[in-house]
Formats: sequence, C-alpha cells, structure tokens
Amino acid sequence: MTTENIHHVSASLGDHLPVLVVLVPFVAAPLLVFIGSRRLAWSIAFAASAISLVISFLLLMRVIGGEVISYHLGGWAPPLGIEYRVDAANAFVLLLVTAIAVVVLPFARESVRAEIPDRQNTLFYALFLLCLTGLLGVAVTGDAFNVFVFLEISSLATYVLIAQGSYRDKRALTASYDYLIMGTIGATFFVIGLGLLYMATGTLNMADIAERLVDQAGNRTVRAAFAFIVVGIGLKVAIYPLHLWLPNAYTFAPSAVTAFVAATSTKVAVYVLMRFMFSVFQPVFLFEVNTLEFIILPFALLAMFAASFIAVFQSDFKRMLAYSSIAQIGYMLLGIAFLTETGLTAAIVHLFNHGITKAALFMGVGIYALRLGGSFLDDIEGAGRRMPWTSAAVVIAGLSLIGVPGTAGFISKWVLVEAALEKGWWLIAILIVASSLLAVIYVWRVIEVLYLKAPKGDVIVKEAPLSMLLPLWVMALACVYFGLDTDLTISAARAAAEGLMAGTSGMR
Repeated sequence: MTTENIHHVSASLGDHLPVLVVLVPFVAAPLLVFIGSRRLAWSIAFAASAISLVISFLLLMRVIGGEVISYHLGGWAPPLGIEYRVDAANAFVLLLVTAIAVVVLPFARESVRAEIPDRQNTLFYALFLLCLTGLLGVAVTGDAFNVFVFLEISSLATYVLIAQGSYRDKRALTASYDYLIMGTIGATFFVIGLGLLYMATGTLNMADIAERLVDQAGNRTVRAAFAFIVVGIGLKVAIYPLHLWLPNAYTFAPSAVTAFVAATSTKVAVYVLMRFMFSVFQPVFLFEVNTLEFIILPFALLAMFAASFIAVFQSDFKRMLAYSSIAQIGYMLLGIAFLTETGLTAAIVHLFNHGITKAALFMGVGIYALRLGGSFLDDIEGAGRRMPWTSAAVVIAGLSLIGVPGTAGFISKWVLVEAALEKGWWLIAILIVASSLLAVIYVWRVIEVLYLKAPKGDVIVKEAPLSMLLPLWVMALACVYFGLDTDLTISAARAAAEGLMAGTSGMR
C-alpha cells in the first residue's frame, strides 16, 4: 500500500469517527459470544473499549474549539436520515464513559472471577460492551428516537448485569427487577414525550425539532411533551424522589458493574436531560415555563441534604456511596437549574469529576468485599493497616467526594458556588457548602473505621492484586490531577455550556 493510499484510508476513517465510537463495541459484543472463548472474552472487551476511548479523545480535540461534527448515516441527509452530532458537550461525555470502561475492565478481571461463575464470563463481558454501546449511542446520536433506542440497549444490558450479583446475594434479583420496572416506566414516559414532540413538529431530528419549536412555547402539546420527557429521563437520572431503584441496584450488583454504572449511567442521563432542555426546547422556553427554578432546583436541594443525611446512617459502605450518588446528582441538577453558562459549566464539570471519584470509591469497596468478605463497615475495621494501598486510594477519593481543595470534587463545587453568587443567591451558595459538610460526616465514619479501629480476628489479609490496585490508583490520582490541572475539564465544560446555552444556534 502506497503512502498516498494510507493517508486516504486514515482520512476516510477520520470522517467516520462518530459512528465508529459506537460501532466498535457494538460489533465486539456478538463477536465475543460467537467466538465463545472465556480466555479471549476480556481481551476483546478491553480492546474494543480502548479503541472507543482513543476515538472519543480525537473527537473531543476536534470539537473543543466550538466545531460541530455532523455525520449522516447511510448518506441520507437529516432530517430524513439519522444523524450523529458531536459537539463539546457529548464529546466530553464520550470521553468519560470510555475512560471509565477502560479503567474498570482490568479491575473487573479479578473481581468477576471471584463473584461470577466462569461459565458466565463471556456473557458478562458481552453485556458490558452492549451497555457501553448504549451509553455511547445515547451521547452521540442527533435523533430523538435513537436516544430512546440506545437508552433501552444500555438499560436492558444493565438489568442483567445487576442480576449477575445474585450469585453472591439473591437480593440482586429483586434490585434488578425494581430497576427494570422503574426503568420501563421512565422509558414509557420518555417515548410518550417524543410522540408528542413528533405530533407538534413532524420530525425526530433534534436540531430540526429545535428549529420548529421556535415560538411554540405556548403550545400545550409541546409543554406536555416537555413534562413527559423530564419525568422519563428524571427516573433514569435518579432525581430525588425518583431515585428508589438506585440504592439496591448499586448495593447488590457485582462490584465491577457498580463501579462502571455509578460512574457513567446517571451521568449520561444527566447529559440527555441537558441536551433536551437546552438544545431542543431552548433556554428561552425554559425561562417561560419556569420548570427549573420552581421544580428542579427545590428537588436538587432536597437531594443534596436528604440523601446525604441518609448516607450518614448507613452501615453498608456500598449503600452509603449509593445515597451519596443521589446527593451528588443534586449538585448537577442545581447547576442546570441556575440556567446560566457558569451553572451549566459547574454541572458538566461535576458530571466528570463525580464519575472518576465514584469509580475509585466503588472499586475500593469491591476490593474490600473480595479480601475481607463484605462491604459493611464492621467488615472493613482496621483495613487501613491491613490493606494500606487500597485504603489510601479510598481516602483520596473520599476527600474528592467531600470537595477538599486539591481534589477534583473541589473544582466543580467551587464553580457551582461561583454560579450561585453570580446570580446573587447567597443562601444557595451557603447550602452548597453546608451539604458538603454532611459528606464530611459519612466519609469520616469510613476513615475512622479504616484507621482508628482494630482489625477483627487474627487472619492475615493480603493486599489487593496489582490488576485491581492499578485501576483504583489511576482513578484516585485522576481525582488529584483534575483537582490541580483544570485545563481540559474546565475548557471542555465551558465550551459545552456555551453550545448548550446557544440553543438552536449552537446546533447548526
């Protein structure tokens, strides 16, 4: 092959990056099952995830300056054909999802071997790739109905992945069933909303819908569609009080599943909520319907305090982190509710920072469950002395969860406080700081158990294997790195916020 041909192929592949990021894991999943090799299952899953990560990074570098990539599937131009659109907002989400997948998979190798029978390994990694495919598809598509399709692909895979935890605890089955019921209700509300939008506009392309919704804020069909979509996606996001599926799902799922889903699934759902609110319905529409200030903002504040308060009294570390996730979702929703560029920047940065923080924490819990036999605080007493490397990483991630200066969690909360002060909402800024103090209480409970209590029994406990420690420390160090160097996160989040606040003009 000549140099000219190589350049031509490279350029051709570059043009197809928006579809390749989804297509690679989508093709790898059935290929993995078709080959049927347990030894190759993990390698194929990791290779597919790594390729998608590289593609996501290349896409983000292309659009971080404000460019929008439009990819027409099958050569059919939108709105008749299905379009994949990549801008700074969804490229940032693509990077988060693929990065978490690449880091969690090495951790999963040992974890899955301990928690799931060998005969199920191939199925597990196939479902993992399908879940990844769905999440990436949701982020990249520019077609409203395709969002629903990809949401269902990721959800169906997640239901089965959570149920895989039944080999250790049968309650995983009821947790999966509860999630299935709530997820189905959410999907039904969402698709009804899409049907009403189609009735009002005659199109399913999101950019086209946005243009046709101009001056239709008073249309009752449009308002009903907005309500259905917010409630439907709200269930996927786990907006308080639509969060009831989340604590059990996170608690009883296999450790690797919890680490991946907690870091990605609700974050992608938050992205979908932002995309529909700002790119489809427009900021002008949001000002007119007052949904954010009078509905989303109060529930966000309620989540920040109620979920954190519940987390304080949990004796299971995994369940504690699950309720913490509901509280952290409240911070993201609060940033959206400000309806400003700074508020959206805070929401998007927190989406990323919370993703890496929770991945580290849930991997740490998974290691404790593997080595100490459980995730209850009683089980991990004195683990700071027995497992110093694991415990140190967990403490770093815990500090990021609180928002201690020098960690990623501090950056997003700082920008969130800036957004509140920018609007003159001093009380909200005080509440953000106060809710963070609740996180201090439950994180301190963990630190106290790890370092200030004597280990139970005289059994010698080994530190986690390197294949689990390395991914844990990658995420823990990421919590520090993105707390000190904010060039990538803040610039990408600000570019995304500018595009979202621009509404329709930002989509063309």
